[in-house]
Order: sequence, then structure tokens, then C-alpha cells
Amino acid sequence: MSPDEDRPRGTWSQRGAAFGIWYLRTVTFINFLSAVWVSFGNDIRRHNIAEFFTPYLLTAGFASGAFSLFLSVTLRRRKRAAWILNLVLSGLLALLFAFGMVVAPEFRAPVQNWVSLGLTVLFAAALVAGRREFSAKGDRANPKLAAAVAAGGLLGASLLAALLVTVTNTAGGGASTFVQRWRYGLMRLVSLAADDRAFPEIATPNWVNVTINVLSTLLLVAVLWAAFRSVRSTDPITEDDEERLRALLARHGDRDSLGYFALRRDKSVLFSPSGKAAVTYRVVGGVSLASGDPLGDPEAWPGAIEVWLAEAREHGWAPAVMGASEEGGTIYARHGLDALELGDEAIVDTGEFTLGGRAMRTVRQAYHRVERAGYTVRIRRHEDIPAPELAHLLRLADDWRDGETERGFSMALGRLGDPGDGRCVMLECRDGGADGEAGELRALLSFVPWGEKGLSLDLMRRDRNSENGLMEFMVLELIQRAKEVEITQLSLNFAMFRSVFERGARLGAGPVLRLWRSLLSFFSRWWQIESLYRANAKYRPIWEPRYMLFEKSTDLLRIGIAAGRAEGFLEAPGLPKWLNRKHLENVR
Repeated sequence: MSPDEDRPRGTWSQRGAAFGIWYLRTVTFINFLSAVWVSFGNDIRRHNIAEFFTPYLLTAGFASGAFSLFLSVTLRRRKRAAWILNLVLSGLLALLFAFGMVVAPEFRAPVQNWVSLGLTVLFAAALVAGRREFSAKGDRANPKLAAAVAAGGLLGASLLAALLVTVTNTAGGGASTFVQRWRYGLMRLVSLAADDRAFPEIATPNWVNVTINVLSTLLLVAVLWAAFRSVRSTDPITEDDEERLRALLARHGDRDSLGYFALRRDKSVLFSPSGKAAVTYRVVGGVSLASGDPLGDPEAWPGAIEVWLAEAREHGWAPAVMGASEEGGTIYARHGLDALELGDEAIVDTGEFTLGGRAMRTVRQAYHRVERAGYTVRIRRHEDIPAPELAHLLRLADDWRDGETERGFSMALGRLGDPGDGRCVMLECRDGGADGEAGELRALLSFVPWGEKGLSLDLMRRDRNSENGLMEFMVLELIQRAKEVEITQLSLNFAMFRSVFERGARLGAGPVLRLWRSLLSFFSRWWQIESLYRANAKYRPIWEPRYMLFEKSTDLLRIGIAAGRAEGFLEAPGLPKWLNRKHLENVR
């Protein structure tokens, strides 16, 4: 880290960075507007020829709009490479303007040239003032990748543009050569507002010019993505890391029911300087996504959080936490993150639970119905299941999986049957069988340890042809037979927006709350939001709120997409399904 980055960031540094970002946003808007507004685009054209200057990056067209938009986004993410590129381009342009106005009197006459020079110099000066704000690193392979994409893309796009010009050229006087058509296509790749009087032998419809410019926009987006993409991943958890995490869980694992899920092997880990706490996370789409509370001693949590945030800012990742408890969320909030309540976790105290009473009548009847049908449940630790039996259970669990994608991140382990997970608990449900024979397996539940006296639900699988209600029957069996595995508390599914459904159904609920509940009920047709709440509520659990933590509200959409991808509900855009599933299948 340079001395400049060590010094505190002052007001002028922050204002300079903000001015640079908003300048590029304004230029982006004008570029796109002039690309679709003909008369305004003509005005821009007039200021791009003869003795007129336009400010830095102000050029009518979709390509220039995409370029300035991408640079504004990367500057906002504090990319050092974007800061260097903007400073070099704007500085060179400002020097060119100044040189032209010194040596050529005709350039000094138009007032707009002075405005253009002033804006360009001001933009460059703002970048210099805000230099300490831009410290995020990119991937070291980015320059080579961007060069390859630019060279190959430019060649392909220019040849395609030349072909399109050849097919649509309507000029009557004189035959154009291929080189002229290729140069014309290159010009249209750069801007819609460029002067085409140098090509009297070429006349194309306006839609051709727009199509070529849109093609260049796509090329620019590809090149800029390659040049400024963030580091896509970090080192996964090693065997030594896992041992240290298991040691923290052994001492403090009873604090958070989601603690064991930190052992997912598609995560990375950062420890506090003392080694007494750790944050596990995964980088998805430029978001550093942590889950649950930090592991270890709460007094050491701040040290681990600071290390995690420092790494996120170093690489330009958006930091976010999914499913933090109120205690963990409070510590994260002290480090500058905002909190948003996601929902509630259902926790059952096995000692206090009872099937008796009028409130449990429906649950009791459903339980006895399945019991009378002859279903039985076997409860064992994974380490007590013989290897051939466990292999058979794994095959069944894979066959019964709903869909091809393994879902889960914050509340799923992502693997089953690993030798290191011997303290996990497996529930096997069999039907009644026939003629005294053992029944067939119809459903499986797997729970991970929650400290010494608790379990957290990890995996639910059942034969699609089996009777409804098996999962509830198995959970009730575990609660009533909790002493067999020496547990006193059970963490079940997470109910997203539980308070909305509960309060929205009460007498006197306001119109906004009722509308919010109606919207969630509508989306529950696809994402089972309400059904999960109702499935958990039947056990009369203790509801523990869970929070999402984020640094900037403008990153919420980006974080939501990253979380959806991490949980398996969304696949990476543009990738085939087998490639999206590959990593999870490797760690299962």
C-alpha cells in the first residue's frame, strides 16, 4: 500500500471522486440521448468538426455512451485501472485542446471550446484530487484478456460492418473499394455523429449506421468487462483452514445455528489477527458474500470483519452478509454496514415441545395418520452408518433431488456423506412394507451439528411417489426422540418475510402491509415464500430474526442477484447449465 493510501481520506478526495463519477454519468446520458434524438445528435456532430471541441468523452452514439457508462461504473467501484485510464485519456485530451488553442487562433474564438477545455481539465483535476479513493485491484490477467478481446472483436466487427455497408450501399456515383467500405464501417463503429462527407461514394440507410454503432457498443462492453473485471475468486478453504474452523466451532459452535455451514468447501476464509475468529465468504458476481455470524469468540469478531472488509475494498467487491443473527448484525453494523431484516429462523426447544392441546390438533392428526400407515423413522449419526448403507442413501438422495442444481449456500452444507461430517444426523423414513418385510426408504433428512446440544436442518429429500406429510412426520419424530441423539434444540427452515405474513393477516393491518403481503403471496407461486412460513409455523417455534447486511443501498440489486446465484435459484447468465453446476457437483 502506498503512502497516499495510508493517509486519511479527506473531504476534497471524496468530492473529487464523486465529481468524476457524476461527470461520466452525465456524459453517458447525453451520449445516449443524442444517439436517439436526431436534431440533438446533429448539434453534437457540428461540435465535432472544423474548429469546435467537445468535452471529454462527449460523442453522440451508443458505443461512446456504453464506454462512458462502463467507466462510471468502474470508477464508482473504486477501480484503480479505471482511474488510470480516465486520467491518461482526459489529461492527453486536455493537453491537445490547450495546444490547439495556443497555436491556432481560430480555436480560441468559439466560447464552447473554452467550456470544453475547462470541463476536461476539471475532470482530470478531480481525478487527481480523488486518487486515494481508487485503490481496488483487478485481475492480473485482465490486460491480456482485454487485448485479445479487442483485437479479435475489432477485426470481426469491422469486417461485419464492411459487409453490411457493401450490401446496403445506395450511392450512384462511382464504385467504392473494399478499403473505403471498411474505413466507413470503422468510422461508424466509433460514433454516429462522425462526418461522412469524406465518403461520397458510400450512402447507407440510417438503420445500418445505428446497427454498426450498436455492434461497436457490444464490443466495447466486452473489452471493458475483460479489462476491469474483479478478481473472480479467492483461495478455497484448505485442510488446515478447516481444522482451525472446526476448532472454533468446538469452542463457540453453540452461538450460531448456521455456524457449521461455514465449512462449505466452495467458500474462502479470513481469520482475525488473533486467530480467534473468522469470516467465511464466497465471491459471486463481484460481491463478497458472507453468511451467518463470524465464527469464534465474539470479542474477536471485529478483527475478522475488518480483515474481510479490507479485502473486499481492495478488490472492489461489494461486501454483503446473508442470514446474520441480531448479535452478529449489530457487530457488522458497527463497521459501516446497513441491516435489512430478511425473515426469521424457526427454532424448536425439544424439551418444551408438545403435540397436546387444541392448537396442535391438525399437526397431531397428520402425524398419527402417517404413523397408522406404517411409516417408521430411524435416527443415526452419519458416523454410525456402515459405508455401504451410507453410499446407498447418497444415491437415493441424488435421485430424489428436485431439479439438477444443488441449492443452498447460507443454510446448506453442499455435500453429504463426507468423512469429516460424522456428527451429522440422518433420519431415514421407511414405509410399512408387506408380509413382514422391511419397508422401502421413502424420505431422508440430514441435520448438521449446532454446538453440543443442537441440530440444524441441512437436507430434505423424499420419493416423489411417497405419501404427503412425511417430512413433518420425521421432524416430529426427531423432536420427540431428541434424547436418542442428546439434543435440546432444533433449527428448521428459514421463513423469509415471516413478519409480513403474520402481521398482514391480523385484524387492523394497514393497506401497505396488506399490499406487501399480497405481493409476497403472488410470488410464492414460484418461490414458496409463504409455504415455508406455514410449514415452520405448525411446530410453534421460537422465531429468531435473520438479517442481510450491505454497505450501499445501490448495491442491493447486485447483491440480490449474487445471493440468488449462490443459493442456486439463479444461474450465471450466458453459461450453459452444466457449467453452472460443475463446481457444486465437485464439492458435494
